[in-house]
Amino acid sequence: MATATQVVTVPLEVYLATSYRPDCDWVDGALKERNVGDGAHSALQRIFLKFFFKLEEDYDVVAFPELRTQVSRTHYRVPDVLVRSMSAPFECIVTVAPLLCVEILSPNDSMSEMHDKIDDYLKMGVQAVWVVDPRRRVAWVADRMGFHAVETLQVPGTDAAVALGAMFAELDLLEACGGVENR
Repeated sequence: MATATQVVTVPLEVYLATSYRPDCDWVDGALKERNVGDGAHSALQRIFLKFFFKLEEDYDVVAFPELRTQVSRTHYRVPDVLVRSMSAPFECIVTVAPLLCVEILSPNDSMSEMHDKIDDYLKMGVQAVWVVDPRRRVAWVADRMGFHAVETLQVPGTDAAVALGAMFAELDLLEACGGVENR
């Protein structure tokens, strides 16, 4: 039996002044809960952050986990990881389009809602959105060319890339040693 999701509306000032755990998106005045990540989700965030940390000096990029991003006047999103140019101005709430947003699917995420987020990011000017499914061990890239499955995640404007096989092998190791719960 399907249950209705209660829509909670709050003024923008309240959203911006409130800490939610986990943080919420804010779309047209309504709070949009983000699915709580599990062990595999968190482990992938860690893997991505470690990867981007290694790129900082050579590629002038910096990555942030779960940073509020104003994608339009009435839409605020919280990507799992976002990557910005090191030369972009520091912002507590991102308003300058990042180079890249990473979304890691949680068990209850719907692709319809994910496509809404992707549309928001691309309209803002984000060059690419990576969508990664830790359960199925697959990834897609959304960019101006469309939405397509990939074997390698290429960082826009660089020759830096993440091979899915290596990334998922690291996740497998974490799961095998008991460091990650895989549902």
